[in-house]
Amino acid sequence: MTPLTNTGKRGIILKVIFTDLDGTLLADNKEITPGNRKAISAALAQGNQIVLTSGRPLPSVLKLANELGLDGRGCYIIASNGALIYDSFRDKILFEASLKREYVRYLMDEAWKRGIHCHSYSKSHVLCEHPTKELAYYENAIRLSALIVPDVTSYLSYDPWKVILIDRDSKETLLKFQADMEDWAKDKCASIFSCEFMLEYCPFEATKGRAVQFLCEKLHIPPEGSIAVGDAENDISMIRAAHMGVAMANASQITKDAADAVTTNDNNHDGFAEILETYVLK
Repeated sequence: MTPLTNTGKRGIILKVIFTDLDGTLLADNKEITPGNRKAISAALAQGNQIVLTSGRPLPSVLKLANELGLDGRGCYIIASNGALIYDSFRDKILFEASLKREYVRYLMDEAWKRGIHCHSYSKSHVLCEHPTKELAYYENAIRLSALIVPDVTSYLSYDPWKVILIDRDSKETLLKFQADMEDWAKDKCASIFSCEFMLEYCPFEATKGRAVQFLCEKLHIPPEGSIAVGDAENDISMIRAAHMGVAMANASQITKDAADAVTTNDNNHDGFAEILETYVLK
């Protein structure tokens, strides 16, 4: 783990940059800084590709992709921690993994018993059974509205991408829930933190790292043509899968430990632009 520098794995022309959103490309106010916008435009103009790679559901990521002009030919999105890979130009799902509704029901019941906010997703909305302060925060953060329904699993006619639990007051509550569910989940689904106060349950085959490998193979991009950038535990698999893995200055320590390099600037101060300027822009 080193600061960004034009040494080591330089000398390659990076063709695809996989970037997390919250805490990475986005500042804490959920906006993209002017410096990051400028660097993205320059990178795209030079023929590079940028793949938005997020724990967010597809409709939320699509809004940002459209704002950045990342919706044309050769533009892709990895959403829901790798449970969905989407070709923006062709409006086509390339890969999809889902969580069985019976697993969703069990997780939601166990979460509500403990007073922990829990929700899942339809193809257009956040789906929740109770209005909570956590739900209001989440809707605002990802710019996607929620539907309150009596029973999420009865409402859905298909298996959703994932389930997420939120406790903004105590990570310990989520860690205890994760430990309590460990035996039940071991042959059913995986759990991972997407930030300090969000615990996600996803299909085993859904990770950002597998999604990076999938797209590199599909686009015939050699491993050395990829870079991945993130800040949280759910970014570690893609940081390890890409040729160059970079953690943000504001990243968790375990994410920094998994990375090849760490930015000097954080997500509020053009940290993503720093990466493009160091490794991508000519």
